[in-house]
Amino acid sequence: MDSRDEWLARTFVELADTLVADFDLTDFLSMLAERCVELLGGAEVGLLLADPRGGLQVMASSTERMRMAELLEVQYEEGPCLDCYRLGQPVLNQRLDLAEHRWPRFAPRARDSGFQMVHALPLRLRNDVIGAMNVFGTDPYEITPAEVNLTRAFADAATIGILQERMVKQQSDLSVQLQGALNSRIVVEQAKGIVAERLKVDMDAAFGLIRGHARNGSVQLSAVAGALIEGSLTAAELRAPLTVHRDTRPRNDS
Repeated sequence: MDSRDEWLARTFVELADTLVADFDLTDFLSMLAERCVELLGGAEVGLLLADPRGGLQVMASSTERMRMAELLEVQYEEGPCLDCYRLGQPVLNQRLDLAEHRWPRFAPRARDSGFQMVHALPLRLRNDVIGAMNVFGTDPYEITPAEVNLTRAFADAATIGILQERMVKQQSDLSVQLQGALNSRIVVEQAKGIVAERLKVDMDAAFGLIRGHARNGSVQLSAVAGALIEGSLTAAELRAPLTVHRDTRPRNDS
């Protein structure tokens, strides 16, 4: 088995290992975006999920630049992810310099950010599309059918992860679960801003510090983010070696 096959095997084992009782959806989707970046060699990846009203919300991005591009899609209500979600079909190998008629507001802004090629794959639940995965490239490279199939498998893994959290929490309404995940993501974004400002680092580095602290302490990403916002955890502590377990889970004082 060559190194690529070994990497794929490890990746799917890692994805399966995250599907546990205290599974953190935000962290899972962020990890999935990172693995897609590794698979495609330099592309930037993000995932958007439908909220209870049917609009798309940014849930994970491999870089801050990617997150901003996805927010533009949501703001302008146009772009590859929006088309993919609305039609339930992949958008593949779309050059932005040829797409201004299709996405007149989004395409120029995405090109100004450095992107040249965009793709999107749907996240499906039976016949319903619950979100989409964006894959943006900074060069005009077209992804191959083999890469499309593997990326689609990762998109399916994301859907399985969403459904797994729904089952674990025994929620009968998918929209309730998605709203909880969206709320968690908002808390993480607020915490990233706090860490970036106090440690004078960029947003990508801030997220890496928050995520590293969560994993080292075996607590959920949203719990660490909440502790940063509340002040029970300082930004400086994220850089310190974690020698004792810090319980950042909210306490029930009732």
